[in-house]
Amino acid sequence: MKLINNHVVTLFEGNYHYGVAGLCNSLHKQGFNGDVFVGYRGELPDWTLKAENNKEIGWDNAKSLKVSGSMTLHFLPLTTKYSLTNYKPDFLIELFENKNLNIDSLFYLDPDITINKHWDHFMQWIDAGVALCEDVNSPIPEHHPRRVGWKNYYTKFNLDLNFKTEMYINGGFIGLKRDDIQFLKTWKLAQEYMGEKIGGLERSIFSKGPVKLEQVQGFNIFDKTDQDALNIAIETSLLKVSIIGKEAMAFNVGYNIMYHNLGNPKPWNNNYSKEFFAGNKPSLGDYHFWRCANSETLRPYAKQTIMWKLFWIKVYRFLSRFYGAKK
Repeated sequence: MKLINNHVVTLFEGNYHYGVAGLCNSLHKQGFNGDVFVGYRGELPDWTLKAENNKEIGWDNAKSLKVSGSMTLHFLPLTTKYSLTNYKPDFLIELFENKNLNIDSLFYLDPDITINKHWDHFMQWIDAGVALCEDVNSPIPEHHPRRVGWKNYYTKFNLDLNFKTEMYINGGFIGLKRDDIQFLKTWKLAQEYMGEKIGGLERSIFSKGPVKLEQVQGFNIFDKTDQDALNIAIETSLLKVSIIGKEAMAFNVGYNIMYHNLGNPKPWNNNYSKEFFAGNKPSLGDYHFWRCANSETLRPYAKQTIMWKLFWIKVYRFLSRFYGAKK
């Protein structure tokens, strides 16, 4: 099975399927032509009802949904017990190594991301190296206890960390070519070694918590699990990385390539009235998500629902100029 050489990957469970729909709508709007591999745990939502069984992918119980003349979603059920945030490198490696797919490049994006620039940006980006974005919590200097803790911990596994940059990288996005698959294997290995410390890769900030509190004496060097392991892979790998700063995910003003809706509530869970009166204004990422939800490509919401969300976001963003919302 020869697929178009544009491939995006994401993962979801529960109501994060709304984020998947928003991400895919943003991809379509920005000129993406290709295949989106959606790893999931649980049940598929109603907006995927037209998906059909696809044995050609070489993945048990895979279903595919053609959403336009140029984009197809492939839903791949997962059996892993890992927290899905810790499954990213494993999933990407499985796709690269799947002989039915013949994939040359992959881009992973979390389902709380929508893209804001033409897809050509992403294809050019991986020509510069493994594509990565700076995190909102960056920088972490070379001799910060967190980095020193990583270095000391991995010594017992004969894994040498060599400082590359103060930038701390966000785990919600990565783009790379098949030739760079070793980077994913290093990331995967770093997580597996980490698993011994945190009580297994079933644990993450999104599940049971990264480490039992009684195990932490001083700095918790692995509280972001997959993201920490990704940063460790950068210090361990010899491959080129191409990092764009905080503006890439709209954490800073500048050339916003995508919007990453960190934290909670997510746009699809947000009660904007309640949040506004608690002092929190809707973000540009919220607005962009609902703009992307308003699409004929995938429509997980009634159009009237989307229009009301957009209306109240505009109202509360305007009122926040006078009432001092926090963000």
